[in-house]
Formats: sequence, structure tokens, C-alpha cells
Amino acid sequence: FPLAVFPLSCAVQSYSWGKVGLESEVAKLLASSDPLVQIQPNQPYAELWMGTHPRGDAIIRDNRIPQKTLGQWISDNPACLGAKVKDAFQGHLPFLFKVLSVNTALSIQAHPNKELAAKLHAQFPEHYPDANHKPEMAIALTPFEGLCGFRPVEEIVSFLQSVPELRALIGEVAAEQLERSGSDDPRGVSAALRVCFTRLMKSEKKFFVDQLNMLVKRISQEAAEGKDTSGSNGDLLLRLHSQYPGDIGCFTIYFLNLVRLEPGEAMFLGANEPHAYLRGDCVECMACSDNTVRAGLTPKFIDVLTLCEMLNYTPAPSSSKIFPAAQSQLDPSVYLYDPPVPDFAIMRIEIPASIKLYLVSAVDSASILLVIQGTAVGTSTAAASEMTLRRGSVLFISANESISLHLSSPDGMLLFRACCLL
Repeated sequence: FPLAVFPLSCAVQSYSWGKVGLESEVAKLLASSDPLVQIQPNQPYAELWMGTHPRGDAIIRDNRIPQKTLGQWISDNPACLGAKVKDAFQGHLPFLFKVLSVNTALSIQAHPNKELAAKLHAQFPEHYPDANHKPEMAIALTPFEGLCGFRPVEEIVSFLQSVPELRALIGEVAAEQLERSGSDDPRGVSAALRVCFTRLMKSEKKFFVDQLNMLVKRISQEAAEGKDTSGSNGDLLLRLHSQYPGDIGCFTIYFLNLVRLEPGEAMFLGANEPHAYLRGDCVECMACSDNTVRAGLTPKFIDVLTLCEMLNYTPAPSSSKIFPAAQSQLDPSVYLYDPPVPDFAIMRIEIPASIKLYLVSAVDSASILLVIQGTAVGTSTAAASEMTLRRGSVLFISANESISLHLSSPDGMLLFRACCLL
């Protein structure tokens, strides 16, 4: 197929938790990639979807190509995926690439592994729409915050001792079991943690709302008196409570790590890892799936029993949740985030101002390229004509095709590229 590299126009999702108008990175990328787009100042621009998901299949921006969407084009030209990827993933693009702009917290959630996904999908297809796992990775574009994984036990125990409302919900027996569990018995620790978290998540609605109100009132008074409320994680509690008043998710901050990412830092969320994004902008890549088990900070369907049963109850410090990028030996402009799953990998490409001609090299996988900063003219033997690349541009690149970038911006370029490295 002669045309194997082409620009895409991507779907925007306006979920209520998204940043509004031009505060949103999604909206900014959209506005600079297409000057005709009207950004609505009070509409949330939450997610940009770059891929073939049926709820947001990318539109091909090249009228010489008969297919309208990327999904249609790939099903007509499956060799574009690369031989290994095509065989491993039955002729489908194995990942969905996104930009997220988070204003208020997303739900406390986890994604099932393949075995559980198949079971949930068979039992409750209306809530679990497919049988795939959904590992995901987020790389910060702006300072980014999320809850991720269980805190070290000593941190949880310290909250149980300084937040009486939390202890009341969990109950004395379970709290003492966690306090007594020793680091020499990791299975005992996980079991105690499971009991505590499940007791919290299954507590009676009226009881936990009363306890939450007492806690919020107490913290608000302490904050007003200028006291330090960090021993009760006061700032985050008040913020989440203002976003989701009366929601059990507010208490999960005492169990889950608060992870802060600087631009370029990443976190990887494997199966059964509890998490909730809190605020900031990121690029995200995930396996193609919509399976999410939720339990709080959301008006959506929640499935507390499944969540509490499936979670990985291994405590670990928040620093361990930051996933490192490896600088490429072959090309110092490329930093690779290669998670422990086959479905996807992400490259961050930082082209310095001193370079005026840069080759986006061929890989043995279809890939999607997103421009975050800078401008260039792109040429490829597999493209019909020159392509103008600017902030917000998105390109599809078939397997084993490369692109030459002729940079025109004085301050270099920042690109992200999602692919599948089998």
C-alpha cells in the first residue's frame, strides 16, 4: 500500500471530571492542531483518544484514502501492524493512546487481569464490555497527581492512630490485626490489609457519611486555626470531599499512596492495582479494553465486592510507583517507557534545538505519533505529500516506515510515540 503514513483527527471525550475550555491540555492541543475548532470555554475537554476504539475511532485526514477511519483502514490493511503484532493481536491495533486533562478526581478503580476480565464479561456484559485486560501507563505533561497502590503498612497504621473516624469504620479488631502484622510475614500483612480495606469499603452508608462529616468538620476547624493537618492528610481530604461529598472514596487516601509526577515521569498500572487520577495532564497508553471495576469517587456503577476481592494488597512506598524511562543507546533523543506487558510501549522523543533534520525511525509495529511542542515538515516515502506537524498533530505510521522531520521551531520538539514492541 503506497499510503502508509497519514495524519489523524482524533476523538475528544468531554467527561465531567475534565479540565474546562483552554485550561485543558486536550483543548489546547486540539486548538493548535486545527485552527477552525471552536473551543467552548465552559465545556470539559477530558480525553483525546488516538486509536481505533469503536467509541472514538480516529478519522483519517487524507482524502486520497478511501477509508474514513483508522479502524477501517487497519482492517483492510492488517499488514500495516507488522507481522508479529498482526499475529499476536488478531489483526487489531493492540493499544489505545490518549491525552488526559484531569480537573477533579477520577473514580477509585482497578482493571482486571485477562482471567478475571473473561469471567466478568461473561457474567455482566453490560458493565464489563470485553474480555481483555487493561494495563495502562500515564506520563505526566504537567505536574500530575494520582492515588496508586497500597501505602507501606506503617503509614496506614499511623493514620489509623491519628484519624479516629477511620478507625471507627474499620473496627478495633481489624485495626489491631494490621497493627500486629509483622514485616516478616508478607502474607499476613496482605491478609490484614485486605480485611481493613474491605471493612472500610463495605461499611454502612449512613455510618460512613456520619464519620466522614465528623472528620471533615474537625479537619476544617483545625485548618482554620492554622494547625498542621498533614497527619490526617487534611488538604487532600478536604479537596476530595468538596468534589465528591459523602463519598466513601474520600477515606481511601489513608490506604493508597499519593504519587506526584513531574513532566516526563510515569506510572504503570498493572492488573488489580488500585488507583485514581486526581489532577493534572498526562499522555496515557493502555491495552484496548473498557474493563474498569469502580468503588468510589464516582456516580457510575460501583462493584465493591469485585474490587475488594481482586486487588493486589502488597504495600509499597509511593516512590516505587514511578516507572523509569530508559534513554535509547542508538538515539539519545529517545526515552523508552517499556512496561512489563506486550500490548504497548511509549517513546518520549526530545529533539534539541540544535538538530534541524531528525529521522523518526522505523519500528516493526504500527505506531501513533503525537506532537506536544514544536513545528516541522514531515516527509516519508510512504506518505502522499509533505505533512505539516505542529502542536497537537497526530500521525499514524505503519510498521517499518520512517519519517524525516525538517524542524522549523527555534526550541526543538517534544513528541510521544505509542507502539507495540514484541
